[in-house]
Amino acid sequence: MQYFISHLTSHISNLTSHISNLNRTMNNISVIGAGTMGNGIAHVFAMKGHKVTLIDISEVALEKAMATIDKNLERMLAKERISGDDKAATLANLQTATELNAAAEADLVIEAATENVDLKLKIFKQLDELCKPATILASNTSSISITKIAAATNRAEQVIGMHFMNPVPVMKLVEVINGYSTSKETTQRVMEMSQALGKVPVKVNDYPGFVANRILLPMLNEAFYALFEGVAGVEEIDTVMKLGMAHPMGPLQLADFIGLDVCLSILRVLHDGLGNPKYAPCPLLVNMVMAGKLGRKSGEGFYVYTKGSKDLVVSNQFLA
Repeated sequence: MQYFISHLTSHISNLTSHISNLNRTMNNISVIGAGTMGNGIAHVFAMKGHKVTLIDISEVALEKAMATIDKNLERMLAKERISGDDKAATLANLQTATELNAAAEADLVIEAATENVDLKLKIFKQLDELCKPATILASNTSSISITKIAAATNRAEQVIGMHFMNPVPVMKLVEVINGYSTSKETTQRVMEMSQALGKVPVKVNDYPGFVANRILLPMLNEAFYALFEGVAGVEEIDTVMKLGMAHPMGPLQLADFIGLDVCLSILRVLHDGLGNPKYAPCPLLVNMVMAGKLGRKSGEGFYVYTKGSKDLVVSNQFLA
């Protein structure tokens, strides 16, 4: 028994040491895109002691991102989940830049730009030229092919998906997506890095929507169709799913939270990539995005969002 305990203790010590060494060798992190996902990813890496450069072409977006991180840290401090020193250290680990060449010395780059294929291919081509040969290039894409993104580089074996969930500081899951050429070493390092962040990484393969969105988006699309076809109203659909299926948030509210433009983009990827008409976006969703009604981010979607209010108010468009 003593031998078993000693052996187990030694194994745990070696594993801890391995993860610690991994953190040191991938200490310099760059995050591309200062939106909701980008600032959340930067937040969690900085909290774990990594030096993080948050990069966006918009200085305004960077200022907003830093203000959001500061606000979230202040909330954690108020709940006594971190100390004042923890907050100060996290902010000290963060810097911002408006040029992509700020990622040149990064050990790991995570792209979290807009869910646009052409934009991502352009970013990865530039990163491949700018970054060190050993740098791992990851994408936070929620649906776009990692294999296609990797093909824009000369390091396909070091390109991988790291699909964080929103809100990043809270949600534990990271979908780790292997492209066709992603090496086992790259996958292992990213899995271990995700664990070191306190996340739960799940390895999946590169097919449209991966796992999370291949299952989630068709459900949301059915909710759009149920509303579009007059099966029930906004509140009724969300109430059925919250009370009947124990979902913490109804599908229409969740779609507003994700962003209706993002939902449309993912459904189009599923529809184009899998060729199955069941993934065709609901016409109501298409019209809402064209009208600029994108959900929480635009102030209106299926619900209306007023700053400072947590009340769920159905959009006038859907009131009888």
